[in-house]
Amino acid sequence: MNPNDDVISLTRALVRFNTINPPGDESLCMAFLADYLREQGFSIDLKRFGERRFNLVARLAGRRADEKPLAFTGHVDTVPLGNAEWRFDPFAGEISDGRLYGRGTSDMKAAIAAFIVACRQYRDAILAGPGVVLVLTGGEETGCDGARALIDAARDTLPAAGALIVGEPTANYPVIGHKGALWLRCETRGKTAHGAMPELGINAIYLAAEAIGKIRHFTPGAPHPLMKQPTLNVGTIRSGLNINSVPDHSQFDVDIRTAPNLRHDEIRQRLTTALGDTVTVTTLVDLPAILTEPRNAWIRRVFERCAPLHDAQPEPRVVPYFTDASLLLGALGAPPCIILGPGEPTMAHQTNEYCAVDKLRQAVALYGALISDWGKYGAA
Repeated sequence: MNPNDDVISLTRALVRFNTINPPGDESLCMAFLADYLREQGFSIDLKRFGERRFNLVARLAGRRADEKPLAFTGHVDTVPLGNAEWRFDPFAGEISDGRLYGRGTSDMKAAIAAFIVACRQYRDAILAGPGVVLVLTGGEETGCDGARALIDAARDTLPAAGALIVGEPTANYPVIGHKGALWLRCETRGKTAHGAMPELGINAIYLAAEAIGKIRHFTPGAPHPLMKQPTLNVGTIRSGLNINSVPDHSQFDVDIRTAPNLRHDEIRQRLTTALGDTVTVTTLVDLPAILTEPRNAWIRRVFERCAPLHDAQPEPRVVPYFTDASLLLGALGAPPCIILGPGEPTMAHQTNEYCAVDKLRQAVALYGALISDWGKYGAA
C-alpha cells in the first residue's frame, strides 16, 4: 500500500470519531488507536479520567534502553462545530482541491496520524535506538484536563523523554515555545431588590462593570523578547435572573496569556489588589509558558530538517496558544520541546477546518527523519 494512502486513511478514520469537547468523549477514538498501535507492537496504557474520557500512553521500546526515548504528543478532543453551516460533513474526512476537511484535521488529528504512520515506517530505526513514547490525550481544549489527570494518575510511570514533539498546527514550521495561560474567574456580589426600586439594592452588574473598566487598563507585566507583550481579555460575563430585579451576583472570566518572564501568582495578586474588595478572584486554569533554547543541538537539527520545506531558513518562533506541553514537560523530565505539525494554524477552531494533503504527507517524512536522527544521535 502507498504510505501516503496510509496517513490519509488514518486521518480520515480519526476525523470520523466525534470527540467534541465539551462535553468530551474520547472513548471510541482512543480504543481504535489502542488497537491500531497494539498491532504495531506498542505497549498500551489506557487511562480513564472521567465518564468516557481517556488518555493513552503507547511505548515502543528500543535496544538502547539506557537512553531516553523520543516522545510525541497530541490530543484527540476537538472544539464544537460552531453555528455556521459547513461546506463539507465535519466528520467525513472529505478531500477536495488538495485539502482534507473535517473537525480536528488541523487541530490536530492529522498530526497524530502522521507521527503514528512515521513510527510504523521507521520501526527499524526505533527498535535499534532508544525507542519512542506517544502521549495521546483528551480534554486539551478545555484547559489540558486530560494531561493534568494523566500526570496525577501516572506521574511515576511516565518515562523520562529525551525530547518532545507536540503536533499542534504549525504548517510544518518548527516552533520553540508558546505563551502561558492564566484564566481567572472574577465575581461580584450585591443585594437584590425590585427593579422598580433599585435604590434598595446593590447592583452586581455595576460592580462588575467597574471592575472590567479597571481591567482594561491593567498590564500583566513586561514584554518578552520573543513572545512580546502579554495579553488580557474578558471572554465571558454572566449575571441577572430577570429584567425587573436588581442582580445580586455577577461573574466574568479573564484570559491572560503570559511569557516565561512573568509569574502567574504575582499577576493574580496584583490584579486582585487592583480590583479591590468588591471582587473575588479564583483561578480556573494555570498553565506556564514554555520555551526551549534555540541553540539546543536537537532543536538545531529539527530546524535543519524543516528548512527544505520552507522558502527561508526557519527562525525561532513562538505561538500564542497553549498546549499540553505546559504540563507534560515537567512530567517527562523537562526535555527540549518543539511544536511541529502539518495542520494550518489559521484553520484551528474554524468552520470548514482542513489540513492540506501535501503538508500531511510532508509531516510523515519529517517525523520519520526526526525518528531516524534520534536513533542515530539522540539528543546530541
